Amino acid sequence: MKIYTFTLALIFGATLIHGQEMGFEEYNPPSTLVVPEHPVEKAKFTFIDVHSHQYRMATQDLSGLIKDMDNINEGIMVNLSGGSGDDLKAKIKNINDHYPNRFAVFANVDYSGVGRPNWGKEAAAQLEEDVKNGAKGLKVFKGLGLRDSDINGKRIPVDDPRLDPIWAKCGELGIPVLIHSADPKSFWDPMDKDNERWLELKTHPRRKRSATDPAPWQQIIDEQHRMFKKHPKTQFINAHMGWYANNLDRLGELMDEIPNMNVGIGAVIAELGRQPRQARDFFIKYQDRIVFGKDSWQPSEFPTYFRVLETADEYFPYYKKYHAFWAMYGLDLPDEVLKKVYYKNALRLIPSLDKSLFED
Repeated sequence: MKIYTFTLALIFGATLIHGQEMGFEEYNPPSTLVVPEHPVEKAKFTFIDVHSHQYRMATQDLSGLIKDMDNINEGIMVNLSGGSGDDLKAKIKNINDHYPNRFAVFANVDYSGVGRPNWGKEAAAQLEEDVKNGAKGLKVFKGLGLRDSDINGKRIPVDDPRLDPIWAKCGELGIPVLIHSADPKSFWDPMDKDNERWLELKTHPRRKRSATDPAPWQQIIDEQHRMFKKHPKTQFINAHMGWYANNLDRLGELMDEIPNMNVGIGAVIAELGRQPRQARDFFIKYQDRIVFGKDSWQPSEFPTYFRVLETADEYFPYYKKYHAFWAMYGLDLPDEVLKKVYYKNALRLIPSLDKSLFED
């Protein structure tokens, strides 16, 4: 009977230990390692979060956000979910009525009309109007290349020439494009013992894709890079480090090939924190092209970013086991590099932001 019970436990992903059944998801022991610890609750320098999403900004009381931002030394939050037209204007009005220098809003484009005559020209004109109404940039969601389809129901590639007027308009207006393409490559890989994101896919099964759902990972990534190269006068911020934070040598090659590509660190701090020496070298080499961003607005999670970037601490926990079952190490970045990542690079890419909130 004991052998039978243990076999069932293994089959169902659990181990029976002294009468306690425990699955892999629950196994998360605190480290017994005793090393110096320097938790960082507040960023060393005032920072700009270029990757946030606030969907109710048109009507919400912003004072709560400001309090949370002040607690972690966040100077400006960039809301990438600005929408367009009246929706965007309502968000900007609420900001201007209360905290005009603490928030920035990026516009979004609706691709559902791609394929109609003059769609590109009309979309670019709407974007220009949104910028006149206060938008500071353009955010492109991952639906482009994954879910967005044209009027004939066909997938819209990231480098679809019908979108060229939009990217060209951004270059003309001097606004950046923050773009998220695809997802981690592991989402396309077989979900087996060799998949490093197995736990994430088990707990979030809708994130799993087949090798060609809706296109191979590399195809979508290549589309993005071709689009960057086609529009050298437009500044792009590649969200999530373009999903190459786990291969910084390759990302460095791409940075060299594509001088108008910058990268944001949102949602990939776990990749950086497990390779502190390699990541530190990368940040120093490309210090003028990396911006701070978090993605999800969870103030309690920001200190892990600060600790990775600012300290030399060893083996400290990440906040989501399903993202990373490994521990973090600090990069101990020089102050001048920290300043560029925290705010200087963002001020260059989004020149209309209030510079008075930050050090010279």
